[in-house]
Amino acid sequence: MSRIPIRIRITLAFAVVMAVLLTALGAFIYVRFGDQLDHEIDQGLRSRAQDSAALVEQSKTELGETDEGSLIESDESFGEVVTTDGDVLDSSPQLHGQALLSADTLGQAAQGPVFVEKPGVGTVDGTARLLASPVATDTGRVVVVVGASLDDRNDALHSLAALLLAGGAVALLLASLAGYGMASAAMRPVEAMRRRAAALSAADLEQRLPVSEADDELRRLGETLNGMLDRLEDAIERERSFVDDASHELRTPLTLHKTELELALRYGTTPAELRAAIASAIEEADRLSQLADDLLVVARSDKGQLALKPERVQIGPLLDDVATRFGARASESKRELTVQPVEDGLAVEADRLRLEQALTNLVDNALRHGGGEIGLRAEAEDGRLALHVADRGPGFPPDFIDRAFDRFSRADTARASGGTGLGLAIVDAIARAHGGYARAVNRPGGGADVWVEMPLES
Repeated sequence: MSRIPIRIRITLAFAVVMAVLLTALGAFIYVRFGDQLDHEIDQGLRSRAQDSAALVEQSKTELGETDEGSLIESDESFGEVVTTDGDVLDSSPQLHGQALLSADTLGQAAQGPVFVEKPGVGTVDGTARLLASPVATDTGRVVVVVGASLDDRNDALHSLAALLLAGGAVALLLASLAGYGMASAAMRPVEAMRRRAAALSAADLEQRLPVSEADDELRRLGETLNGMLDRLEDAIERERSFVDDASHELRTPLTLHKTELELALRYGTTPAELRAAIASAIEEADRLSQLADDLLVVARSDKGQLALKPERVQIGPLLDDVATRFGARASESKRELTVQPVEDGLAVEADRLRLEQALTNLVDNALRHGGGEIGLRAEAEDGRLALHVADRGPGFPPDFIDRAFDRFSRADTARASGGTGLGLAIVDAIARAHGGYARAVNRPGGGADVWVEMPLES
């Protein structure tokens, strides 16, 4: 069944239900019609029995002259009068004196009216229905039997059954065709969405699936799929932007690297000039290597594959190590780098190397583009840890702060480590890999406060 098209399955289910309903309806009509015919036949037999009983009570038994049943044809009506011993006193001509009742039935009829059905009655075709009623006469109790053929009843029922079968088959066929048409109409929006989806491509991302006007499941399906297409378009645009920005960032150091080597090849006549050219080339190679590492971190974080090695990290020693690493550089810039006291024993489940990388990027960013004192501090509250790096420089431009953590994002006073615009993006990737986030605000008194927040427990 799973391989059958859905509209065929809907049509089959509709046809099965309609077949059951039509069968039940046909059976009900057939039974009710048969009961009605039986009731009319019984009423006719009672009427004829009363007429015959009145004649018998008057000692008149010419039954052949009283067959005037109004509900059946005269040639299919008959009757007889028998004693309680089974002797036939009088009968209709077509019976030829045949006794209609068995001894047991005659005994029951002597006590009260009895309906029986009997085949092979005289010249009557088929089965006949009999009514036997006791009648008291001057000479004793007798039994009056009247009957009628059931051929017309059976013929009517057979005709009705044939009509119901033919009509039911036609009705079932028409209902199935209607069900197929309704299923096809219901699936038409799905087919329209399928054709539009088949025509979509990466070069035509703004196209969307048609949505039904009715507020139903198909409309919600179309809206859900269009929402998915919106997200895919955003993701593809980000990837394109990432590739474009990465290509642009790689072009500059590669060009400089090639230029240094060409100058050394053409004009490097002394060992000092060659060493200077080689040193410059090494510097550009280091920059390329760092850029490649940064791009790898961002790409892996997008795929959720940024490798972490969680361990119990003591926050105090972590901040001290980062401050020590930048101590000499801060002194050269005549900047003060401080670490606020940390609560004893404060620790977090995290990858120490990644946390060091995030804090290093933040401190490097503050040294490059900030000003004044640089402060490192940790705040723990409600099961979460925030690691802050703040300075007293110009801060972020107001129109840039909301996209400061986007990859390759820069402002006029760019706050991105290494000048590639990936420093803060890497900080955000590391925070998200730890189940947290990165944020930045401008301080009221001047400068910026950038921090990474994450759960204390992994």
